[in-house]
Formats: sequence, structure tokens, C-alpha cells
Amino acid sequence: MVTLSDEDRLLFDAAEKVRARAYAPYSGFSVGAAILADDGNIYAGCNVENAAYPVGNCAEPSAIAAMLAGGGTRIEKIFVTGPGTAPVTPCGGCRQRIREFAGPRTPIICLGVEGEPLFTTLAELLPHSFGPEFLGRQP
Repeated sequence: MVTLSDEDRLLFDAAEKVRARAYAPYSGFSVGAAILADDGNIYAGCNVENAAYPVGNCAEPSAIAAMLAGGGTRIEKIFVTGPGTAPVTPCGGCRQRIREFAGPRTPIICLGVEGEPLFTTLAELLPHSFGPEFLGRQP
């Protein structure tokens, strides 16, 4: 794997630790996400599936909820991990959820743990995004 910075390694470790706790009995696809927030803390979340598919949670909104509960308000960086060799990127809905708490230049690192990480930004994953500022709210 590409050498990660110390900060990225801390995010990776947090995402992997929580990914081990994911509840994914239907898809078998466990995902972990770790956020470095504006308060300097790391918040993590995993996916939680449900027999009624639409009511499950992806890892990214779980991490966002942990961030808000812990006192963070903005995403400075996020690391997403999952199985396989291809980078595990946030789904479309999660990209929009991230956008609510992050700007276009926010770094996002995506990793299939058997492959190489993808270093990208929210703008690259969600171009021409719609954010809180369009509703008169400053992010």
C-alpha cells in the first residue's frame, strides 16, 4: 500500500476498527468511515444494514452523526474503507451528506483494503454540488 501520512494512518486505523463492527448480514460488504473534524477529533462510523433495506445506514452518515454528537461541526478530511482491491467510494447519497458538512476541496481518501488508496476531493466526487450556501446558510 502507498505510504500514508501519520494523520491519514490514524484515520485509516479508526475506519478499520469500526469497520470490524459493521452490521452487514445481507450484503456482506462492511464499510468503515473516519472523519477528522474541525475540533481536531476523529469520529468513526460503520454501515448498519436492516432487513427493510432503505432504513439502513451507510458508514459515512454514521460517522457524521458521531461527529455531531461529539461536538464537531465540519469535516476536514474523511477516510472510507471497505473490502476488496477497488477504492470504496461514498455512494451518491453519502456524497451529498458529506457536502452538508464539508466544502468542495475537502480531502477524501477511499480504500479497498487489498488495493491502493484513492486520494480525491469532494469536488471530484460530487462536481457542481448543492450545499447549504444555496439556501442562505454559510457552511
